[in-house]
Amino acid sequence: MATTTPSQGILSEAMSAERAQLVELLQQAYWMEIETVMSYLANSINPDGVRAQEIKESLEQDIQEELGHAQQFGARIKELYGVVPGSLEFSASQSSLQPPQHQTDIVHVIKGVIDAESGAIDHYNKMIEFCDDKDLVTQDMVIAILRDEEGHRRLFEGYLREYEAEGLA
Repeated sequence: MATTTPSQGILSEAMSAERAQLVELLQQAYWMEIETVMSYLANSINPDGVRAQEIKESLEQDIQEELGHAQQFGARIKELYGVVPGSLEFSASQSSLQPPQHQTDIVHVIKGVIDAESGAIDHYNKMIEFCDDKDLVTQDMVIAILRDEEGHRRLFEGYLREYEAEGLA
């Protein structure tokens, strides 16, 4: 049984270079989400104090959403004939999301989340722009994920404003 490749679009042979670039962008997004899951997990467990509970609960909910994003990116990588990378290819980069030295330093966690979400938003906007006139399927998926990330950032910006208003940040 012979396989056929599309004559047009991102799956075509004519767009193999663009497809390879897109797979690289998707792999980077995949790792960003996986790293965020790891950091959110740590930051949903480590913090102490009465004020930490709401932040911990929010992060617990976000873990599942971020994991879902990684799964979506992985599925799209495969659809584009790429390979979802394994753990040996992982390289951490989210230094601001590392657990704080003091487990009551909730502001550190909040600022780390804002930083991570801002990084994701920047990367996803680049992906959306890259996909223009190349791959509307990936673009549509990334737009939906971008909306989630903007919502996460907005929520944590609200937490930070509350801490700032009370002189705690």
